Amino acid sequence: MSETSQHFIAKSTIKAADLEHRRKINFNISQYNAKVPEGKEQFANVNLAREKAKNLKWKAIENLDTQLEIFEQQFSKRGGKVIWAEDAAQAIGSIVEICKKVQCKTLVKSKSMVTEEIHLNAELEKNGIESIETDLGEYIQQLDGEPPYHIVTPAMHKSKEDVAKLFASKLGTLPHLTPQQLTLVARDILRKKYTAAEVGVTGANFIISDIGAVAVTENEGNARLSCAFPKVHIVVVGIEKVIPSLTDLGLFWPLLATYGTGQKMTVYNSIITGPKQKNENDGPEEMYVILLDNGRTNILQSPVQRESLYCIRCGACLNVCPVYKNIGGHAYGVTYSGPIGSVITPNLKGVESFKHLSYASSLCGACTEVCSVKINLHELLLDNRKQAVEGGTGTFSEKMGWKLWKTASLRRSLMNLGNGPIKNKLVNSLFKAWTQNRTDLNFSQKTFNEMWKERYKG
Repeated sequence: MSETSQHFIAKSTIKAADLEHRRKINFNISQYNAKVPEGKEQFANVNLAREKAKNLKWKAIENLDTQLEIFEQQFSKRGGKVIWAEDAAQAIGSIVEICKKVQCKTLVKSKSMVTEEIHLNAELEKNGIESIETDLGEYIQQLDGEPPYHIVTPAMHKSKEDVAKLFASKLGTLPHLTPQQLTLVARDILRKKYTAAEVGVTGANFIISDIGAVAVTENEGNARLSCAFPKVHIVVVGIEKVIPSLTDLGLFWPLLATYGTGQKMTVYNSIITGPKQKNENDGPEEMYVILLDNGRTNILQSPVQRESLYCIRCGACLNVCPVYKNIGGHAYGVTYSGPIGSVITPNLKGVESFKHLSYASSLCGACTEVCSVKINLHELLLDNRKQAVEGGTGTFSEKMGWKLWKTASLRRSLMNLGNGPIKNKLVNSLFKAWTQNRTDLNFSQKTFNEMWKERYKG
């Protein structure tokens, strides 16, 4: 068992028994579930919209090299600079180099999962650069020394009382402030950081190929401030975020809003085409887009798994997943949690160390049912399991256990043998790895085959 697997089992065992944690998550997800149907009302046929979005992402991913080259060509025309980063080290190196060139001491950063993926804040701190999260949820998590809990809502696991206590502890505020008062405290602190920062970093929800632009979606305005105030704007984005045309945003923006937060449209939607031009007064003097691979081409190589690159990070699959709702985002121990994280992480970081995530699923198919771009997530989880077995990462006892299970399953006489207590004892003693972290298997006193014969003796 890998160290990451042991970490996952330990964390998930604790969280699964934490009823207060479950109460908070269920409350916050219930708020989301109440809003999503309202967002869906804007679509004449929401399933058709999802199907069309999937086809557009298919087109983009199947022609990914061409789409990215077109983006670079168009973006460069307006004075923007594109940096291709094969891994996290190259991306970090480029960012640190840019920061040193402009003598950056303070950097403001809007919400970005890809910067969490490369652990940007920790690396900047090593180089003496203060990196401030400006999204309220991310700022809360940064104060608490925790990574984001959820792809869309980073502090979903915290109640308003938890946040009030955190602010009182870290910022010296009164311990019983309301959410509105807490927001104003954060706003006052962050506004000063925007004007002091030499560099602003954002992610991008979409890379728009045909016009050479990035699209950023948010609800707080912090991303706009992060890229408008500092003299240098750096975008860090995964190469899979590309869409072919500006006109495609008319479909993707409402889908992302509806499935991400239940809104018809998010409050702020920005299209950024480069640094400020000669006839413009506002905006950064320099703009860089770092196109990050970091294992994504490993996924691209697989005709089956490349479908996971269609993901627009709406987070809907996390909100519906029974495993995620019981163990929470931090138990996964990786940047991308929930069903989509369980699909892509083994392919991004190695099957041997992260295969356990693909087994952390009931395979109920709820994630596939709600996916905004119709990714067959439960089938991809099964494909990951297949890869793990074919790659020889299973233990000897696991292989023998499944061999015995297959042998018994293919013979009716063995399936009917020793029903009830005998079969329960035999199977639960053989499959200890299964029952160690789950309840014992409990077989019925009679199989369906036996009951059928009894009912229809003739």
